Amino acid sequence: MKGDSVVKAFFSELGRDIWDVSYTLFKLMIPVIIIVKVLEEMGAIEYISLLLGPLMGVVGLPESMGLVWATTILTNIYAGMLVFFYAQQTEMLTVAQVTVIAILLLLAHGLPVEARIAQQAGIRLRVTLLLRIGGGFLFGWIAHLIMTHFNLLQEPNQLVWEPALPEPGLWPWFVGQLESLVMIQLIIIVLLTALKILKVVGVERLMGLMLRPVLKFLGIGREATTITIVGVTLGLAFGGGLLIKEARAGHVPKKDIFASMSLLGLCHSMIEDTLLVLVLGADFFWVFWFRMLLALLIVAVLTRVVNRLPDAIWSKHLVNRHIEPLQPAANT
Repeated sequence: MKGDSVVKAFFSELGRDIWDVSYTLFKLMIPVIIIVKVLEEMGAIEYISLLLGPLMGVVGLPESMGLVWATTILTNIYAGMLVFFYAQQTEMLTVAQVTVIAILLLLAHGLPVEARIAQQAGIRLRVTLLLRIGGGFLFGWIAHLIMTHFNLLQEPNQLVWEPALPEPGLWPWFVGQLESLVMIQLIIIVLLTALKILKVVGVERLMGLMLRPVLKFLGIGREATTITIVGVTLGLAFGGGLLIKEARAGHVPKKDIFASMSLLGLCHSMIEDTLLVLVLGADFFWVFWFRMLLALLIVAVLTRVVNRLPDAIWSKHLVNRHIEPLQPAANT
């Protein structure tokens, strides 16, 4: 009987966690996805590309790559890759240039959704935009300077990926978004189930101990360890969704939220997103190891600066003062 009650409690808690994370994420994502589609139909991407185009020369790219980045910022990496395929047909790009645009795509994509997730986790919108767009431009600029100075990756790029043309119309778009949401739901179920099992058998604690020196160097506390690992490996939506739940429950201090979300802003989805840009011809070292190393250094500096600031300053300008408390599943 005792074993039955333990199993029942396990699945009951798991069900509540799945509901909390899924409800929180979808409540944020669905309205934003619709708004972004409306803006896209109104030509918002073209307007953003007009602003970004002239900046592309600073990182060694033609102005046409501004449209690629604008599409990615407003939508996602997949859409940016599609635009890149058509834009590069009229450009003679080197591997170094493709690597730079890949860095821009990796750091700043899907911002209407992901910035909103970060905001709900407790980070100011301006901080997220500065980290994602400013950080992407900074990373790309540094990579461009190094590769140009040392004459690295200057050979012509060979595209190894050719996208299928998307079907026009609202219905194919609706079906595609619905499929994405279903996939996210399945990942959430598998992810939370796996995390709970790892916690029960003690693996989660072991992972925390192994990564403790690195996370301590970054100023990330024990409470945000697992969430940070999830975000870095699988993506900001999943790590941020878990962080929203824990923050609203009062389990994670605000400085840990800031440190964790700063890292996830600069270095997230290191598996899927990295594989995506590799098929464009980007160099693995720069889009994986360079990005990770620079992100770790920047977050380590940021957390030390924040620790020296008076609480009144960092709590006002960097994080949201009030985080909406988590409502029990039975009341939603």
